[in-house]
Amino acid sequence: MTQYFHAFERLQIGEKQVSWSQFYKVRSYLRASLWIVPFIAIPSALIAIRILRRVDLWLGWSFLDLTTPGAQAMLQGIVTATLSFLVFTFGSLLVAIQVASAQLTPRIIATTLLRNSVVRNTVGIFIFTFLYALSAQDRIETRVPQLVIFFAAILGVACFAAFLFLIDYASRLLRPISILAHVANDGLAVIENVYPEPSRGPDPATSSARKLGPPERVVQHNKQSEIVLAVNVAFLSSEAERVDGVIEFVPQVGDFVAINEPLFNLFGGAYAVTDEILCSAVAFGSERTMEQDPTFAFRIVIDIALKALSPAINDPTTAVLAIDQLQRMLRLAGSRHLRTDEISDRSGRLRLIFRTPNWEDFVHLAFSEIRACGSNNLQIVRRLRAMIENLNQTLPQHRHPALRQQQALLDRDIEDRFRHPEDIALAHVADAQGLGGHSGKAKGGNRAKR
Repeated sequence: MTQYFHAFERLQIGEKQVSWSQFYKVRSYLRASLWIVPFIAIPSALIAIRILRRVDLWLGWSFLDLTTPGAQAMLQGIVTATLSFLVFTFGSLLVAIQVASAQLTPRIIATTLLRNSVVRNTVGIFIFTFLYALSAQDRIETRVPQLVIFFAAILGVACFAAFLFLIDYASRLLRPISILAHVANDGLAVIENVYPEPSRGPDPATSSARKLGPPERVVQHNKQSEIVLAVNVAFLSSEAERVDGVIEFVPQVGDFVAINEPLFNLFGGAYAVTDEILCSAVAFGSERTMEQDPTFAFRIVIDIALKALSPAINDPTTAVLAIDQLQRMLRLAGSRHLRTDEISDRSGRLRLIFRTPNWEDFVHLAFSEIRACGSNNLQIVRRLRAMIENLNQTLPQHRHPALRQQQALLDRDIEDRFRHPEDIALAHVADAQGLGGHSGKAKGGNRAKR
């Protein structure tokens, strides 16, 4: 699906580009819809039964040697079994969504559960087999089509295997570590897509956008108040180059934009680009997605950690598992070139201002809330310290100041939250397991004792 999307994006020229945002919405809807594959299975089953009947008449096979009562009994059993599988699967899915939303975060419903291809394909197999077996029961009174019944038997066995596999798969999928790893893997892919170049040293502190002055025209958002999901950056850049101007996209992907809020600032020749063309390059929706939003994966993992640290759940070990994934994503973000706000043409002239999170944004997001909620827990403070030390060892030098700031804040929180010198000393020891790994004395702990 992604290949077709990029191919479509490259083919859009002139007025046809207006449909980019609509195409993005349709694509996102199809990816997050559970009913598409089962719906396709309905006509597929009806077509398959007709083809197999014709092939059976042509071949005249009789190797199964089934009688009419035996064939009908087998088909009826398959119909009953697949219907039971469907009821159990959808009932279990509803319960799983409720449990996952309550114990983890509601944001995994659209990003993980509904987009899972295993669940959709398994339901598709059940629907296909159910309708195939029902159709096979027709016209079976006088002659038993052996090939049709043989294929039904294969489908029945496949349904039993798929059902057992689905139970095992769902039990593994809904574990916190599986959800966290899945979200983190998606987050790593988004970071690589948004920041394709490796780090080239400290990010520039100055911005060419400050030299542009006031915009010549401001384009406001005149549709329903929604969240920015994605932007066709390549098209906006090419439009700015075509009219010899500069386009500034005011919000950031993931921001909520209300009606009549600024959407674009236009400089120079970009004044001539129409509102319709500009707005067609922006996709809006009611909920954030990860395709162009590198911080949304952080947000989901952090929400799971905060839910685990809440007094109602009180599961700091799950929060430690979440910090493991935050460490993976922070390391990748810190190794990339994050200064991608200003996009230039081939001649080096500024054409598009498109803001993305910088290193400090990632660090504050990963540490601040978890530290505030978990600084009274030994597991959390020790795991956060281990993450800081690991990133200091594996990331370039210019990424260290933001990490040192978080370490200083963590030390101050430890001094405020723990009263006993022994606990303070223990809290100053980095431990990748939270509490259960290394428990030696750290310099911070010795200072606390003195």
